[in-house]
Amino acid sequence: MPRLKTIDPATATGKARELFDGPLAKKKLNIYRGIANNPGVLDAFLKFSSGVRSGSLTPAEHELIALTCGQSTGCTYCLAAHTKLAAKVGIDAAAAVDARKGRAADPRHQALLRFTNALLEKRGSVSDADLNSFRQAGFDDAAVVEAIAAVAVNLFTNYFNDVNHTEIDSMFDPAPPI
Repeated sequence: MPRLKTIDPATATGKARELFDGPLAKKKLNIYRGIANNPGVLDAFLKFSSGVRSGSLTPAEHELIALTCGQSTGCTYCLAAHTKLAAKVGIDAAAAVDARKGRAADPRHQALLRFTNALLEKRGSVSDADLNSFRQAGFDDAAVVEAIAAVAVNLFTNYFNDVNHTEIDSMFDPAPPI
C-alpha cells in the first residue's frame, strides 16, 4: 500500500491536472499518481527524462540502464515496469534477467552494463579504465553524459517507489527473482 497520497487524475487540479491531461494522458500509472503530490517535481521529471532519452543511446540501451538501476536498488516497481518496456524494444525476458545480473550477449551492451554498474557502485567516481572501456565499445562523450543522466532519472524513480511503496500497476507482471 502506498505511503503517500495518490492523486486521482480525474480530480487533480492545477499543474497536476495539466500534466495528466497533457503528456500523461495515456500514462495514468501509479508512479505518476504518487509523484503528482508535487506537480513541479513531476513536470521537471517528465521534461528531464524526455530530454535524457533524446540522445544517442537506443531505447534498448535505456532499458538496460533502467534494469541495472532497478536491480541495484531492489525497486520492484521499476523492475516490473522496465522488464515489460524492455520486451517492447527487443530485450526478451531471459536477456532482461541477464542484464540485471550484469551480463549481455552483445559486446556494446555488456560495456554499457559495466559502465552503469561502475557508476552505481562507485557513486559516479569511475576510473579512467571504466571510462576508457566504455569509450572503446563505441560510446562517445555525449553517450557518457546521457548514461549518467539516465542513471540519475532511474535512481529518482527507484528511490521514489521504494519510499512510497508504489503499487505495481496491473499492466506489469512482477519481475522474476534472480
